[in-house]
Amino acid sequence: MHCSFHGAARTVTGSKHLLTLNSGRQVLLDCGMFQGLGRQTDVLNAHFGFDPRVIDCVILSHAHIDHSGLLPKLVKEGFRGPIYATDATRELAAILLYDSAHIQRSVHDGHAQLYTEEDVEGALAQFKDIPMNTWTDLSDDVAVLLSGAGHIVGSTAVSLAIKENGNTTNILYSGDIGRYRSALMQGPSACPQADFIIMETTYGNVMHELHGNVVDALAKQIEETCVAKSGRLIIPAFSVGRTQELLYALNQLELEKRLPAIPYVVDSPLAHKATNITCRHLSYFNDQLQQVLAIDDNPFDFKGLNYIDDPEQSRMLCESKEPCVIIGASGTADAGRIRHHIKQCVGDAKNTILMAGYCSPQTLAGKLLRGSKKVEIQGESCGVRARIGKLYGMSAHGDQDDLCRFLACQDPAKVQQVFLVHGEYAVQRAFAEKLAVKGFRNVRVPAQHGKVELTKRGRRKRVQKVAA
Repeated sequence: MHCSFHGAARTVTGSKHLLTLNSGRQVLLDCGMFQGLGRQTDVLNAHFGFDPRVIDCVILSHAHIDHSGLLPKLVKEGFRGPIYATDATRELAAILLYDSAHIQRSVHDGHAQLYTEEDVEGALAQFKDIPMNTWTDLSDDVAVLLSGAGHIVGSTAVSLAIKENGNTTNILYSGDIGRYRSALMQGPSACPQADFIIMETTYGNVMHELHGNVVDALAKQIEETCVAKSGRLIIPAFSVGRTQELLYALNQLELEKRLPAIPYVVDSPLAHKATNITCRHLSYFNDQLQQVLAIDDNPFDFKGLNYIDDPEQSRMLCESKEPCVIIGASGTADAGRIRHHIKQCVGDAKNTILMAGYCSPQTLAGKLLRGSKKVEIQGESCGVRARIGKLYGMSAHGDQDDLCRFLACQDPAKVQQVFLVHGEYAVQRAFAEKLAVKGFRNVRVPAQHGKVELTKRGRRKRVQKVAA
């Protein structure tokens, strides 16, 4: 058996890891879209590095586009097998994939699209729900166990038991690992002992900053901007995960009778749909939120909250000067309706643009955080006079301590190899050194299209390039 890495190899996007059994059966772990890599992005998304027609099945760890976004293209190019996932992941993937196809159609005007809405429909028809925390036989030689990863609703780590030549090989794929002290999510679950581990390393060399309570910080921003200055608080936030965490914090303020009586608006149809799905899957959330549910049947709803789906209503909101809080996608402010609101508000000192997570320097949000005095929005140069702020402590990815804690259920002496994926190369090398100190041998950082042998009886062969 061997594994080849066709995405998220020395980078943080495009997760695709292909297991090829000695029998010829092929199991694909995630099928993510590359995002934000400049000129390389289109080239990387154009070619899988493998033949979709011979893949037997896909196991999807969670719904984020960098893990699910090329599933319609996979189907378009001949994949006909099942796509295994939790029901929550299937529901979220549906809205995200349709949104992705819509964005492509808008950007490419019908040309050079990776896939269409019709391709999304075809991919969704191949989804097959499997339960959490229960071993499920996918074939005579492959069984899978999905364990909670604590990243977003429906997210899982994937354990595989693969029978070959009378032996069973156990493989653990982490997906994206969440935080053990998340405001919303249950922490990642323990996973069965593995022989081989494929593990994400997004924050493998850092500790998340601790800057006090998010609820208190948000209350201060609302008071200083909307109440004291009659300004607008604009919060770019991703539709899945981050928006719901913000709504939960605002709901906490209402329960504590600290929420000012102003309008609160989610201007994102995708976030509206994602929040509705989230409310159907509250079992993924932690004990604290479960206690809130005893007194509040919807922890993401509160007085003054409105969703805007209609574009004309969004335009009217943008033109209004009324003090309010506006949440909209995307979290990096590089797309979506939030750009209109930032453009309208960024030149007025009474307003605040508040980032709710990490933003790479080249994005609009990143440029604002970096202190740029002028930014280009929708082709226009805009002077920056609004206050620029950041809410700390809202990352859905685990930091170095969380990643190490995720591996605490594994006996390093029994793990033959660890493959680090979904991270920048320098971060991965630093985390590999950390794992070596903890006793994990043979920690590797595979390159794009790298191929490794997985066998419990022999030594690992040198990483090599495989033909695309």
